[in-house]
Amino acid sequence: MSYFKQTNQRCFGTFPLSGNELREAIQHAIDVGYRAFDTAQMYQNESDTGAALKASGVPREELFLTTKVDVANFGEAEFLPSVEASLKALQTDYVDVLLLHWPAPDGDIAPSLKRLEQVHKLGHARHIGLSNFTAQMMRDARNIVETPFVTNQVEFHPLLNQDILLSAAAETDIPLASYCSVARGEVFKYPVFGEIGERYEKSAAQVVLRWILQKGVSINTMSTKRKNIEANFDVMDFTLSSIDMNRIDEMTQTGFRIVGKDLVPYAPDFD
Repeated sequence: MSYFKQTNQRCFGTFPLSGNELREAIQHAIDVGYRAFDTAQMYQNESDTGAALKASGVPREELFLTTKVDVANFGEAEFLPSVEASLKALQTDYVDVLLLHWPAPDGDIAPSLKRLEQVHKLGHARHIGLSNFTAQMMRDARNIVETPFVTNQVEFHPLLNQDILLSAAAETDIPLASYCSVARGEVFKYPVFGEIGERYEKSAAQVVLRWILQKGVSINTMSTKRKNIEANFDVMDFTLSSIDMNRIDEMTQTGFRIVGKDLVPYAPDFD
């Protein structure tokens, strides 16, 4: 079964939440129907995420849990212990997907990819994947390790053209997953999404999320408000027409990127 199917195409993101705010948000998400949850070592909320999921009472086998190895832990001495610490914090024996949060800052992606595969072979992760990898890095990664990658989690929203990554996903059979799915609210500055939504009796945010899904990209969303969490989950009962998809496609020429070298100095030169 593909990552797209296993996550039910919708994953609840936990960044930048922690403490009671995170616990309440996760409980709302559980109540709404989310079973896929995304965290990371860098978020410093794995313990709170693990505690919240444990308290929810949902059996572990019904959950789909993703975490990410921080670049600070890519070294041989740090990699496995950091993953073991993540599992302890998350109160689980395994994660469903373990990602490299970023490509190795020095550009040599092979060592961290091989350590990721080793962790998979130890049974600590059922699947492995990438995050913030460029198209060429996706191609290279496929040739470095034998274990298939189930996803490349990247910034993906209608204000940024990611056609190069979409083509690489099709070429490498590494599906994309989105973060910053509504461009941290930037999409709401553009009336087109709300106008399209009126015809489907859906909100601008729901239109944006549906567009991402119809691109073949799974969505990660986060909110602390029950109403918004429910709305983000409720995007499976309508389909955008080809005309509306094309109208939204045109918005990708806006070129609005949130995550780049100004925010993350070791970010690669994105496509």
